[in-house]
Amino acid sequence: MACLKSFLTSLSRRKPLEPDGEQSTFNRCLTTLDLVALGVGSTLGAGVYVLSGEVARESAGPSIIISFFIAALASIFAGLCYAEFGSRVPKTGSAYLYSYVTVGELLAFITGWNLLLSYVIGTSSVALAWSGTFDDLIGGHISRYFAANAPMGLTGLAPYPDVFAASLVLILSGVLAFGVKESTTINKIFTAVNILVLLFVTISGFIKGDISNWKISPEDVLNSTIENVKNETIKVGDGGFFPFGFGGTLAGAATCFYAFVGFDCIATTGEEVKNPQKSVPIGIVASLLICFLAYFAVSAALTLMMPYYLLDDKSPLPAAFKYVGWDPARYVVAVGSLCALSTSLLGSMFPMPRVLFAMARDGLLFQPLTKVTSKGSPAVATVSSGFVAAVMALLFDLDALVEMMSIGTLFAYTLVAICILILRYQEGPSEETELQIMESKPKFVLVKPPPAANSSSSRTVTILTLISIGCVLALCLTLSLRIKEIAEREVWSIVLVSIFALTLMLCCLFIWRQPQNTTKATFMVPLVPALPLVSTFINVYLMVQLGADTWLRYAIWMSVGLIIYFGYGMHFSVQRKRLMTGQTRIETVSGKTDTIIHEVKL
Repeated sequence: MACLKSFLTSLSRRKPLEPDGEQSTFNRCLTTLDLVALGVGSTLGAGVYVLSGEVARESAGPSIIISFFIAALASIFAGLCYAEFGSRVPKTGSAYLYSYVTVGELLAFITGWNLLLSYVIGTSSVALAWSGTFDDLIGGHISRYFAANAPMGLTGLAPYPDVFAASLVLILSGVLAFGVKESTTINKIFTAVNILVLLFVTISGFIKGDISNWKISPEDVLNSTIENVKNETIKVGDGGFFPFGFGGTLAGAATCFYAFVGFDCIATTGEEVKNPQKSVPIGIVASLLICFLAYFAVSAALTLMMPYYLLDDKSPLPAAFKYVGWDPARYVVAVGSLCALSTSLLGSMFPMPRVLFAMARDGLLFQPLTKVTSKGSPAVATVSSGFVAAVMALLFDLDALVEMMSIGTLFAYTLVAICILILRYQEGPSEETELQIMESKPKFVLVKPPPAANSSSSRTVTILTLISIGCVLALCLTLSLRIKEIAEREVWSIVLVSIFALTLMLCCLFIWRQPQNTTKATFMVPLVPALPLVSTFINVYLMVQLGADTWLRYAIWMSVGLIIYFGYGMHFSVQRKRLMTGQTRIETVSGKTDTIIHEVKL
C-alpha cells in the first residue's frame, strides 16, 4: 500500500516555479512586436484565403461575419487563460509547463505529448499545402514528374513522395536552429506582406461590392441557382443575411474556431522575451484581435463582391475577383497565400522544439534534446523535430491525420482553463494558524467559506472543478449524441440536459463563493470561474465532435507516449531527483512557499 501511495504521489508531483539549479540558456531578444507578428503569422494562415468561401457557401452565407465573431469570442476565452499563465510563469513550455506547476507531472507529460502531436502534423500539413499551392502556380509540373517517376501506391502513404515539402521543412529547420531573432525577422516580413494583401482584398471588396448581395430574395436564389448550377445538387439556403438560419451561423462558428488556433506558440517564448510578464499577454490578446479583424473584413468583402451561393469553396478570392472583372488580382492573392503559408509553417515549427526542450530539461524526454547553440537556440530539438515533420510530409497521406491535430490543441486549451481555476483558488502565501484550520473544516467550507484561501477551500475548489469537468463531458456527449431527441423535445433528454446544466451552474456558484488567492499578476483572467468553465465546455464539445477513427489513432499515439513516460520519464524526472534529496523548499505558482520533507523514496 505504501508503494502504491508513493507511486501515485510521484505522478502528481509539481514543478517549483523557480527550481534549484535550473538556469535559462535562452537569449532574451524578442519584443512585444515580435510576439504579435509570430501570433498573427501562425494564426492567420492560408485559411483566410479558403475558409471564408467554404463556410459562407455551405453554412452561414453573409452571416459568416457573425460566425467569425462568435469563434473569436470563444478563442479569446482560451487566449485569456494563456495570457494569465504567461504573466505568472514566464518560461518556455507553454501549456506543458503551466500544467506541471499546477496539477502535476503525469498530466503535464500528456499535455506536452499532445502539443508535439499537433505541431508535427501541423508542420507537415502546412508544408504540403505550400508545396501544392506553388505547384499549382507553375502548372503542376512537380506533381506530374514525381507521380510519373516515383509512385508509391501503398495504403496510408501519399501517391508520390513530396520532396519539395520535405525540403522546405528541413530548410526552415536550419533557419530556426540558426537563431530566434533571425527567424522572427523573416516572419515579420512575410506577415507584413500577408496583411497588406488582405488590406487590398478588403478595400477592393468594399469598392466593388454590392450590399444587395446581403439581401438576396429566395426567388433570386432559386433562379440564379438554376442558371448557374445546372445538374449539380447543392444546399443554397433561403437568401438574405441568414440563408441557413441562425443554426447555420453557429455551425459556421464551430468551423471558424479552428481558424484562430495558433496563438499558443507565443506561450512557448517565455524565456526568449525581454519582458515576458508584459509582452506575452499583450502578444496573445493583440494577435487574436488582429486575426479577428482580418477574418471579419475579408469575409465581409467576399460576400459583398458576389452572392454567397456562387462562391468557389476551393479558391473563393480569385473567383470573386474574376466575378467583378478584376481577374489579374488573383496573382496578388497568390502572393499573399504563399506568405500566409510561410508564416503558418514557421508558427507550427517555432514552438515544437521549445516544448521538446522543456520536457527534456525536466528529464521527461531524452537529455540530448536540451543542447543549445551559442545564440540560445535549441538546435538539437529543432533539427530532430524538423526531421520527423519532413519525413511525414515526404511519405504520408496526412488527410486522415489532420483531425488528430485538433485533439492535441483542444486538450491543451482545456487543461490550461482548468489550471487557471485551480491556480486562482490555491492557498496564499500567508501562514495558516491552528484556529483558521479548525474554522475551515471541509464540511463547512461549501456553505461558509473562510475569509482567505487555505488548504480546505483549495481542496473544495479542486473537488468542485472535477465535478464540473464531469458535468461538462456528460453535457457535451448528450448534446452531441442525442441532439435529435433534444430537438424533438423528448422529456428524458430535456431532463438529462437540465440536470447536467444545473449541476454545472451550482458548482460554478460554489467555486465563485470561495476566497481567491491574493497573489496578483500583470494580467488576470476576468469573470473567474465562469470564463474558464465556458472555455472548457467549448473545447470539450468540439473534441466530442471528432470521429471514432480519429480517437483510435489518438489512443495509439498516447500509448506510445505513456510507454516513454513510464519507461523513461518517470525515472529520470529532474523533479523526482530534487525531491529525493530530502528537504526541499518549493515556491508554487501561487506564491506560497512550502517545506516538503520526503522520507519515502519516490
